Amino acid sequence: MRLRLRRQGRASPLLCLSAAILAAALLPGAAVADGVTPSEARLLRDEVKDMFYHAFDGYMQHAFPLDELRPLSCQGEDSLGGYALTLIDSLDTLALLGDKERFAAGVEWVGKNVRFDINKTVSVFETNIRILGGLLSAHLIASDYATGMEIESYDGQLLHLSVDLAQRLLPAFDTPTGIPFGSVNLLYGVDDDESKITSTAGGGTLTLEFGVLSRLTNNTVFEQVAKKSVRGIWARRSKLNLVGAHINVFTGEWTQKDAGIGTSIDSFYEYVLKAYLLFGDEEYLYVFQEAYKAAMHYLHHDPWYIEVNMNSGATVWPLFNSLQAFWPGLQVLAGDVDPAIRTHAAFFSVWKKYGFTPEGFNLATSTVQNGQRSYPLRPELIESTYWLFKATRDYRYLDVGRDILASLQYAAKCPCGYCHISDVETHKQDDHMESFFLAETVKYLWLLFDLAVGPDNIVENGPYKYIFSTEGHLLPATPEITLVDEHCLYFGDRGYGSGDGSSIQQSANCAQFDERRTVSSQNSLSNVLFTTRGYIKGVCPGLSHAQKLGISYHGEEDNTQNSRSHEHPDESYVDQSSVQIQSSSVILISHPATSPPDEPLKTRSRAQHLENIVVTGDSEPIEVTDATGGSSEGNTEIFSEVTLSISEQIEVTAEEIVTQDNHIEDSTS
Repeated sequence: MRLRLRRQGRASPLLCLSAAILAAALLPGAAVADGVTPSEARLLRDEVKDMFYHAFDGYMQHAFPLDELRPLSCQGEDSLGGYALTLIDSLDTLALLGDKERFAAGVEWVGKNVRFDINKTVSVFETNIRILGGLLSAHLIASDYATGMEIESYDGQLLHLSVDLAQRLLPAFDTPTGIPFGSVNLLYGVDDDESKITSTAGGGTLTLEFGVLSRLTNNTVFEQVAKKSVRGIWARRSKLNLVGAHINVFTGEWTQKDAGIGTSIDSFYEYVLKAYLLFGDEEYLYVFQEAYKAAMHYLHHDPWYIEVNMNSGATVWPLFNSLQAFWPGLQVLAGDVDPAIRTHAAFFSVWKKYGFTPEGFNLATSTVQNGQRSYPLRPELIESTYWLFKATRDYRYLDVGRDILASLQYAAKCPCGYCHISDVETHKQDDHMESFFLAETVKYLWLLFDLAVGPDNIVENGPYKYIFSTEGHLLPATPEITLVDEHCLYFGDRGYGSGDGSSIQQSANCAQFDERRTVSSQNSLSNVLFTTRGYIKGVCPGLSHAQKLGISYHGEEDNTQNSRSHEHPDESYVDQSSVQIQSSSVILISHPATSPPDEPLKTRSRAQHLENIVVTGDSEPIEVTDATGGSSEGNTEIFSEVTLSISEQIEVTAEEIVTQDNHIEDSTS
């Protein structure tokens, strides 16, 4: 292995820290390693970077343009659609690492060579999160000079591919429930013999990618079908507010009624929260709060989570499966840090026992579940480790990251990449490397150590706050993505033009974004999500890049609210909303238990849902209330993906906005 690395030029001058640590730990009487120091964190970060390039170069040399690498035999295989899956899935990781040359080359190749008019039946879920998410993330980075990774010759090719792909997925949504089929043929639509059974995650993990695509193209159909699918699932929840694992997309009947937070359900919870964080849609927040409270009541056996019957709550499986490991990270985003800490510690204890987490671990027998002995390089535990370190700055999570890196280097590294572990007890390698290893596993591990060193990447220091998709793709909270469906009014220009902020300028290129809204407002300060330079109302595709980067949003005040509430009486509307404006401040949603459970959503403002404001590290710690009324102190880290992009360079204060708004109202009355 070393000889091959030298021939490929990938040998590192640094000692392989993690492998040495693991080897020492395996010796009899080995002492517990000291905590990770900042200098060691830098070396570990560089080792993770080498890990990425060992796997990426192996793919490009031995598998490209096939979908995935077989790292033991150094060959390639088509596993999804035959369109360079691993390259597309890796593009934003290249950008995150600052590799502009390879990022640009990858974007150019994909734009010129990838086509989706092919006779392939593909998974809607996997195609959405890996391909569509990868294309959108790379497009948003490549087209934006503010990221530092703009490609001058780029002309939106990946966005065009995204539209083409999403349109080819749309036939899957043609079902009575609105929940899509699990698979679709990219050329001919849904196959005649396609199963009518799909997973909850399959129907509930579309909102981010489809929503972003709608907002980039002003074509509402993508966002609407994704939301209809979520509604179709949630409308069929049990009286306990639990959802099952598999459902018939035609009848709406649950075919597997096991409720849990892992396999077949996991990212349903993830996307209803993240859709709210990215788009500000209160309906998603309401679904998350209700679903989360039910999960914590019926599934949580502190610190573990089990599977129960969705109707009765009776225990079905006392099982930890590896996909559950994303949950502590999601709890951090939701502001429920204390149980996240305990659960993460329990999950990591399984990793320490075997060197990896098996797909299934039986809690009753404390043994690996039969038939679930493998570790396919999953990222979920690493993802939660990153979020907990980001929230707490507790260096124990760097120790966790070091142990995980050691396991991967010691047992999973193979000639051309990193191998699946087919048995966590024997550490036998399997000749396969999923694309998500480069899209997620390495990405979160690198971010963890980079954060410890002093971050220097677009996620932590870039112009936007980012939401990570379930595949780890970077979706920025830019104005054109996060703002809802209103007509465009651009008020003033406080830094990019001659306007003084008091004159009213209406964009010549105004567009109605959507026919339906979940959130509406009558308050003049209602939807101030961005507080920087200009003053805007709605979606303004005619604005320059600079204006889009530094604009404020204002809630709609026309008569459409009343008509919409009559047309859609079941939808919830928010009458008033406000947000505290604070330099470098971050919004963290409160634990659902802090909101009165019986209080109608429409009577609560968005700021009431976002009760906990987490400020920068040089401010005083605040308390985050947990479900039992207790609190955890010291969570003062900026949550980049949780924020709704309140600018760190606020030039318009709350008082200025109110004054400006009063002037606008006087001018228009």
